[in-house]
Amino acid sequence: MKVSYHGHSCVRVETDSHKILIDPFITGNELSNLDPETVEADVILLTHGHGDHVGDTMAIAKRTGANIVAINELAVYLGQKGLNAHGMNIGGAYDFDFGRVKYTQAFHSSSYEEEDGTFIYTGMPAGLLLTINDKTIYHMGDTGLFSDLKLIGDMNTIDLAFVPIGDNFTMGPEDALIACDWIKAKNVVPVHYNTFPVIKQDAELFANKVKTGKGIALKVGESLQV
Repeated sequence: MKVSYHGHSCVRVETDSHKILIDPFITGNELSNLDPETVEADVILLTHGHGDHVGDTMAIAKRTGANIVAINELAVYLGQKGLNAHGMNIGGAYDFDFGRVKYTQAFHSSSYEEEDGTFIYTGMPAGLLLTINDKTIYHMGDTGLFSDLKLIGDMNTIDLAFVPIGDNFTMGPEDALIACDWIKAKNVVPVHYNTFPVIKQDAELFANKVKTGKGIALKVGESLQV
């Protein structure tokens, strides 16, 4: 499968049969190279409810009919908006026609802000394991460092991990390097950095410091094969 990076935490996975978007924050993301009015998606996977991760989910799903997979409270909320949404929860896995999704813990927060400023509770924040044809991608979502990452690494063979490095809202580079040692992914791509001044980081420097697995600082629009 072809996996590409599109700024912030947005990832695109293309297989022979499906186009999958993870956390499609496009509008308002100056680093994104995608167009929310033309991007194709059969499936949208969400890690949590913050606007910089839900992003353009509603508009894309309405236009394309994409099925949304999210933590249950967020899925219920999106379903109330007339969208197709499959709710899951941490520790649960499900076999879809495009692959297997399992949600993991993430230590963060999760809510969606309405246009009037009202905050909607969207359940627990999460990471997700996406397995397609015996290859596993781990999108960690937004998280701080926590010791159960060791367990996730011990229980899964992770071919590619997307690891937040921005600091302030998530792990910074130092903690993210420890996380990489614990999850033992074969390849590591840093995400959630440089979108805003407060999360400015040097992705190349981080990638060069990864000791467990290969660090790869993908530029926006670049891809790799898994």
